[in-house]
Amino acid sequence: MGKRRNTQKQEDETLVDVVAKVETLQDYVEENSSKVLGIVGVVILLLAAILAYLFLYKAPRNDEAKLMMTTAQAQFEKDSFALALDNPGGSSKGFLDIITDYSGTNAANTATFYAGISYLNLGNYDMAIDYLSDYSPKDDITPSQKYAALGDAYAEKGDSAKAISNYKKATTTSPNGFTTPLNLLKLGMYLQSTGDMEGAASAFAKIKSDYPKSSVATEAERYLVRASN
Repeated sequence: MGKRRNTQKQEDETLVDVVAKVETLQDYVEENSSKVLGIVGVVILLLAAILAYLFLYKAPRNDEAKLMMTTAQAQFEKDSFALALDNPGGSSKGFLDIITDYSGTNAANTATFYAGISYLNLGNYDMAIDYLSDYSPKDDITPSQKYAALGDAYAEKGDSAKAISNYKKATTTSPNGFTTPLNLLKLGMYLQSTGDMEGAASAFAKIKSDYPKSSVATEAERYLVRASN
């Protein structure tokens, strides 16, 4: 019974404390109404500025950048990587101009990925690494493609530690039935080339167990036999 009285007393004291704080806040608002209204006004103006930037400036610029980049993407698809970077043709912009002229847009971020892959195919591995490292993936597929491409660039430079690290990231980032088995195969083949047969066999075995219906499953099984032997 005494415990119940103590509990009730604590609840009453808490209620009194809350009421007192509310009254104190009301007094503050009444005494400083102009200051409070000023703060509210600043917050509203700030929100309005942010919305205006996003919808009246950034979104139209992003749409414009996507339109200006279509020819560069077409050149990229034709493996004309140098043209895609700098001079895709007509009034369109290359990936490098998109990155510079439309900085901060999603289109510029996409152009950064394309630029990295273009430099990789042109054999400029340092530039490929720079652009790929700057790219921020926005979907489920390109995160793994980013790391796989970084692995390729480091492998070409002879940096096996960073190549393996990025290949492994490619196999664990945003797992899916399309890129993950391909990246596991790439990891296994690279590990095999470095003499790590156990690691290679593990990568090939994962394809067989986790992605048996993938396009590289049969190939992985052949490599698994070789690595195991």
